[in-house]
Amino acid sequence: MPTLPAPDRAPQGRRSFELLLRGVSGLNADAVRRRVVVFGHVQGVWFRESCRRTAEGLGVGGWVRNRPDGTVEAAFEGAPDAVEAAVAWCHRGPSRAVVEAVEVSPEEPIGERRFEVR
Repeated sequence: MPTLPAPDRAPQGRRSFELLLRGVSGLNADAVRRRVVVFGHVQGVWFRESCRRTAEGLGVGGWVRNRPDGTVEAAFEGAPDAVEAAVAWCHRGPSRAVVEAVEVSPEEPIGERRFEVR
């Protein structure tokens, strides 16, 4: 675990505090997190694996899973532009998917850096 700087050498100002917070907690102070639920013909069409590849290519952490009701649920965390690109991808999905709707909810970032299929 990183150590905090000595009190006489502590960073000053908001930006310095954000940099310190990143180093101590592993959280990116600029990160955002979105949870999505994708409706339509989205299971059995390689949605989860395609989502994983897309998220990893964008440098986004989180996860994706099939739900018993036939929808796909995912959480994306990372840089705002990358997360929004991942969410936008969910509106179309892989070529065999037929996306009818996507629900998007903001969440507090939790520091996820890897993306996994659940």
